[in-house]
This record gives sequence, structure tokens and C-alpha cells, in this order.
Amino acid sequence: MNHSDLPHLQSRRSFFRQAACAAVGTLSIATTLRDLRFINTAAAQGTFTDYKALVCIFLSGGNDSNNLIIPVGSEYGNYAAVRQNLALPEAAVLPIAPIVGDGHTYGLHPTTTKIQTLFGEGKAAMLFNVGPLVHPLTRAQYSANSVPKPPQLFSHSDQVTHWQTSLPDQPPKSGWGGRIADLLHPLQYELVGAVPTANSAKIALCTSIAGANTFEVGNIFAQYHVSTTGAVVLSGTTGARLQAMKDILALSNPNLQRTAYAGVSKNAIDTGDLLNAAIAPTAPTNYWGVTFPNTSLGNQLKMIARLIEAGRRPSSGTPTGLDMSRQIFFASVGGYDTHTSQIGTGAAPTDTTVGAHTNLLNELSEAVFAFQRAMEQIGASNEVTSFTASDFGRTFKTNGQGSDHAWGSHHMIFGGAVKGQRTYGTFPVLQVSGPDAVPTSTEGRWIPTIAVDQYSATLAKWFGVSSGDMAAVFPNIGHFASSDLGFMQPA
Repeated sequence: MNHSDLPHLQSRRSFFRQAACAAVGTLSIATTLRDLRFINTAAAQGTFTDYKALVCIFLSGGNDSNNLIIPVGSEYGNYAAVRQNLALPEAAVLPIAPIVGDGHTYGLHPTTTKIQTLFGEGKAAMLFNVGPLVHPLTRAQYSANSVPKPPQLFSHSDQVTHWQTSLPDQPPKSGWGGRIADLLHPLQYELVGAVPTANSAKIALCTSIAGANTFEVGNIFAQYHVSTTGAVVLSGTTGARLQAMKDILALSNPNLQRTAYAGVSKNAIDTGDLLNAAIAPTAPTNYWGVTFPNTSLGNQLKMIARLIEAGRRPSSGTPTGLDMSRQIFFASVGGYDTHTSQIGTGAAPTDTTVGAHTNLLNELSEAVFAFQRAMEQIGASNEVTSFTASDFGRTFKTNGQGSDHAWGSHHMIFGGAVKGQRTYGTFPVLQVSGPDAVPTSTEGRWIPTIAVDQYSATLAKWFGVSSGDMAAVFPNIGHFASSDLGFMQPA
């Protein structure tokens, strides 16, 4: 929902009352009760006086994080023996030196030199063995089937849904980013005054550069879609034609359905024009003195940087073009389903310069680095946090040409607000039938030791979700010992 979608409100209270009525009219009773809680909570809270953004980078297909973060030293031999032709040469692995870690020694994939740099600067952290869970789960509990586990494990569609909803035990109705938007989006309209004004937030809190996604689906507020070149406008409809269309849409009509359609169409045109005008100054290729790679992810993150530049309300409170205080972005890049050609021709384990996974991780490293440097130029490094997500990890054991679907995976968090140059969580014992492996598998599928709920809740807390509202966004969070893993600076 954009600002122009809202009626001219007389007071904050009337807005929440109207939103509540809309929820009751369109949603199930259970969902409505949750939404009313969101509305009442938002009404009771103050307004934001700062800016923060979350950027989800979804590695679609299931990233093989076993070759992203590699044990070196005394544990390298076990890694190499099981990975066989997928093993990266120890001499080529990029060393990292955590200031806080787990006592083990790790390195990064040879092509992720820019991530190595960010880690060394304290602007990146590593989180071990994360995945969808309903409750904490041990190997023994898995074998005894004594604790509920997420359904349809190792399935692309199901695991993507589990990651993006953080509700593996419920039908997918909303994403955790969308539920945060339901909770926090109304507060953006109050930053300037008691009622929405020309300086209030102009677009939805959730914005996708990668099309429709479950992560940003809310019960009340919709996600806004933008391409890598900006808002999509009516092709070939300019000048007199465009004005004629606007005039037609502005005509009064006794038919309520036609009136509603005209309103939605006019709002889409106006919002697109507003957004494109707001990002126009950042069109030059090297606007921040930063060159983004001309790749799928590079172009997505560049557009997100442009939207942040256009939308961010600085700490001075001076209104901006889009005047946002909170934003959630979604970017996605495919190709991570590396059953074959994972490290190139497969001619030798030392072939790390070609191959699907090498190219993908290089794309990730270059794009994230450019984005972080752009945020530093904008002055938003401490206000913007990026994080990776993916369908699942992949099997530790090679299938001969690549790796297959698994479960727990390692992930990364980037930004100035991250407690970086650290590793978090517990690295799995690298044995295909070891204490951290799924007992029914002989390929090495890790049972997660950290839930997606805990990973996401840590980000949500920094973003502005209160401890009292955390269970409304993550209903299963109470099943786990902690809702804050400690990888973010205090909010």
C-alpha cells in the first residue's frame, strides 16, 4: 500500500480503525486477530527518528556453503577426503582471522576476495549451520521422530517457503518481512506530523527488485516491485497520450468497481513517476565513485542503493524524495542448484577458476562489496544490513559432478551495524554419518543448530521490532533458547 492509496485521514486513530475494519472484511478470524494486534501495537508505539534498511539476498537453488566456508589446518584432510573432486585446494582458500570464533580455523572460497576484505574490516560476519526448524532438533530426536520437524525437507519449493515465511509448520500465508511491514509500516506516515502529508512515506516498506516473493507478503501492506532500471512505466504512452489516459482515469463514474480500478491505475502511474524522478540523479554509472558489476545481482543491488539514496530520511529529519524511515528489500539470483558442473569441467580438484559455483560466488562477492562501498559513500553503512538466505545447504559428499539437496547451511551478514570479523553458531562435524548429520542420509546433510527464526529475529530486533512483538512476527520463536544471536550492534 502506498501513501496515495490512503484516504485523507483526520487522525492517526481513524487510520488504524479503518485498517482494522479492512482486515476484518478480508481475512480469516485467526489472521485478523493477529493483524489487530499489529495495528494496536503500532498505534501505541512512537514514531521512528532514524533510518534502517534490511536487504535480503536470496541465493536461489540452494548454495553449497560447504565450499563457501572451508575448514583448514588439521580439519582440512577430512573435508578433502569426503568432498573429493569438489574439494578446493587448501593453498587457494582465502584465510580469515576472526577476532571472536569457535577455536577452529576457516577460510573462504578463493573467488570471494571482496568478502574476505569486508570480513577483515569488521563489516561481515559468518553464521554457521542455519535452517528451518520447528523446535531444536538432535540426531537422536530425528531418528525417534519425537520432535516435530519441517515437512518436505530437501524440496526446493517447500524449503524456500520455510525460509521466507519462518513458519515451516503452517500453510504459507505471509512472509516474515511482510509481517514486519504490517507491524511497522504505519509508523512511517507519522514522521512529519499527525496526519499523512506530502512529505510522508511514498512507497511500501517492502520493495522487491526480483519480482514477486513470499518473504515480503504481508496481510495488510503489499510489496512494491521495481526493475533494475526503475519503476515500470507504460511503454509508448507519453506526452498527450499519457495525459489523456490520466484525464480518463480522473473522470467520475457511478460504478464502484470502475472507480476503484481507475484509482489503482492512477496511483500506479503517479507512484512510478515519483519513484523514477527520485532515483534519476543517481543514474550515472559511477555515481558514488563505485562501479557495480554488470551482473544480475550487481544490477539489483545498484538499484537498491539508488532507492536508499532517494528514499532515506537522514537523521536530520529533512524530508527526501520518498521519505522513508524503514525499508525492506529483496534481491535474488538463481543458478545455485549445482548438481552438475559445480567446479567447472571436473578435470581436477584444482580447477577453481571456472565452473558454476565459482562464478556465482564471485558475482556475490563483487556485488556485495560494491553495495557496501556505496552505502559508505551515502553515509548509511550503519543503517543498512544485508544478509544471505537460500533454499537449503547441499550435501557434504560429492555426487561425482556436484552436490545435492541438503538442509543446514552457512550464511553471511554485511554492514556497519554488524558485529563483524566474527563467526557465530556451531560448525558441523564433517562426517557424513556424524553427530550433526541426518541419520537417514549417507551424503552428509546437516541438521541445523540455529533456526531461521533466530537468524531472522536477530535482524528484526535491530530493525525495530520490540521484544513484545517478536512472537507476533515469529510465532515459533519461543521454542528456541534465544531470539538474539548477538551478531548485530545494539539497536
